[in-house]
Amino acid sequence: MFARALRNAYASPAAAGLAVAASAVAIHQTERQDEARCVVAPLAVGAAAGAAGAYMYVEQNLTPKTVADAVAVVEAEAAAKLAEANEKEALLKRLLKESTFSPRKIMILFGPPGAGKGTQGPRIEDLLGLPQLSTGDMLRAAVAAQTPVGKKAQGLMKAGKLVGDDVVVGIIKDRIKQPDCANGFILDGFPRTVEQAKMLDKLLGKEKVSKVVALSVPDEVLDARICGRWIHKSSGRSYHVSFAPPKSMALGPDGKPLKETMLDDATGEPLMQRPDDTSEALVSRLEEYHSKTTPILQHYENVSAVVDANQPSGKVWNAILSVL
Repeated sequence: MFARALRNAYASPAAAGLAVAASAVAIHQTERQDEARCVVAPLAVGAAAGAAGAYMYVEQNLTPKTVADAVAVVEAEAAAKLAEANEKEALLKRLLKESTFSPRKIMILFGPPGAGKGTQGPRIEDLLGLPQLSTGDMLRAAVAAQTPVGKKAQGLMKAGKLVGDDVVVGIIKDRIKQPDCANGFILDGFPRTVEQAKMLDKLLGKEKVSKVVALSVPDEVLDARICGRWIHKSSGRSYHVSFAPPKSMALGPDGKPLKETMLDDATGEPLMQRPDDTSEALVSRLEEYHSKTTPILQHYENVSAVVDANQPSGKVWNAILSVL
């Protein structure tokens, strides 16, 4: 729809005016706003030369009803396209969840803090019907269940010692034996080093890691994403001073949010920033991530794919779909 509108915009000033107006309405009323916005900018630029003429043409030759009818057509077409896309995605999800992967589909999801793993990971999980396994969650579950390896990890943590790679691999070994991993699983947060990757390969034996997806975002963009993040500790609700501020937020004379006004929308309780969600802490976190992740991607180079996550969420998802 938008491609046709773009072609028409270049062909006629009047069409340019209609295309911009109709596209704007369609964008506003579709759920996939991020993809649609990517069309508006070039559309507007392409139509700029005839914008004045288009306005006069619409003013002199088209009645409000004619414009409304044109917009209604675009809206209806946008709704139909969206419904068709949703139907296809639902069908794909059902087919994938009803399928049996042999050998198991084993994925690893990488991404620096703020890259969008929390958004895209569950979508991959939902699409493929595979559990996303976080090392932190697995560790806590093993300790709570008091499994032998969980007890070992608990003893180390109580003694103030780091949980070694052998213990983490043992926890993963137990977890991937569970029924929900029969078709495969998605590892999040492991391996963090090439040594851990080799231990994972040994654990899998004849099975192999089938896909590694790494979300890539420039460090300067991550700084803006991370350092504006605030959370509600008890619920985990997340806010951002620029992208999703709490309703109570007020700015001080320096343009920064006043701490006492950062309150959870639902409870009114104070929000907090993680100690490592600062520019200073982020620099070291990113240095560590890059230094350790790059060799792992090289280790799995035959099955690795780097996805540009510095774009609207819908486009990131499309890019992920293209490499799965």
